[in-house]
Order: sequence, then C-alpha cells, then structure tokens
Amino acid sequence: MDSVGLVYVGLGLVVIGVGLGIGKIGGSAMDAMARQPEAAGKIQTAMLIAAGLIEGAGLFAIALGGFIK
Repeated sequence: MDSVGLVYVGLGLVVIGVGLGIGKIGGSAMDAMARQPEAAGKIQTAMLIAAGLIEGAGLFAIALGGFIK
C-alpha cells in the first residue's frame, strides 16, 4: 500500500474516532442529566464545548491529511 492509501486509512480512523468520542460524550451527558436533572444546563454546555473541540480536532486532522497527497 502506498503512502496515499495510508493517508486515507488514517482519515477513516479519524472519522471513526470522532464519531465514537462524540457518541460517548453524548451518552455520558444523558446519563448525568438523568441522575441530576437540576444540573442539565451545565452538563449540556460542557458537553457541547467538548464535542466542538473533538470535532475541531477531527477536522484539523482531515485538513492536514488532504495536504499530504
């Protein structure tokens, strides 16, 4: 497999990792909100910030992978 093929494999792994990470954050936030409904606003804010940071890191990795060709 040439280096371009490995870049595409790496990009696929990044996308899978981002999806799993955001899914785990969302699931954990739902569990936390079910346990403590009065803290739902703070939990949701923290969840959205963390999901945005993960998404940004994933997009950054994809952008760098596009330049490696």
